[in-house]
Amino acid sequence: MNLFYAPDIISGFYLLNEEESKHCRLVLRLKNGDIIHLTDGKGNLYEARIADSHGKKVSVEVISLQESYGKRNYQLHLAVAPTKNIERFEWFIEKATEIGVDEITPLICKHSERRQVRTDRLVKIATSALKQSLKAYHPVINESCEFSRFIREPRQGQLFIAHQQEHDIKYLKECYKPGSDVTIMIGPEGDFNEAELELAAKADYNCVSLGSSRLRTETAALASCHTVFLLNS
Repeated sequence: MNLFYAPDIISGFYLLNEEESKHCRLVLRLKNGDIIHLTDGKGNLYEARIADSHGKKVSVEVISLQESYGKRNYQLHLAVAPTKNIERFEWFIEKATEIGVDEITPLICKHSERRQVRTDRLVKIATSALKQSLKAYHPVINESCEFSRFIREPRQGQLFIAHQQEHDIKYLKECYKPGSDVTIMIGPEGDFNEAELELAAKADYNCVSLGSSRLRTETAALASCHTVFLLNS
């Protein structure tokens, strides 16, 4: 399946943008009459036939529509502190999109070593991962958010904050209920401070562990994403 991202697609005829058209025409070398698939990132998967592949923008004719393609039985929101090395955070965005995530918020904490990210670049990385993994749901990539503001915003479903504590703490896999929407916060390399943990507790976030190993931020974020995915499989 050749999947293209078309956020504004509707039934009938549709023009791929210049970037997608170039990929279709020059990289994949598709021609008139070939069948491709498109998604709007909202769960709709369109089957289409190439009508004109000679211009700068490839024209396609929509043949059929499949709604809720690959829809999961849960919503996952990951709030993750951006890493000092931005490439590691971008790697997390890519891999979490491939596994399945609905919303990602770069979380700015007291110990954060990076406080700014390029949201437009993160969206582009997620879009590429969406197409590569043949998914029809594009994750929402939010602007960076301070911990104190994020913790005050109302959330649906289960609420967790992953933290490396020395005393006994339950694992995420023991606390998460399959089929439930969930928000998981992952701290920076210096972890959350005590004040942040206290705020999280007051906001009904449950503290969980991802294992006995000390994980890098992006590893912990991906581990939590995959744990939720497996528990719902």
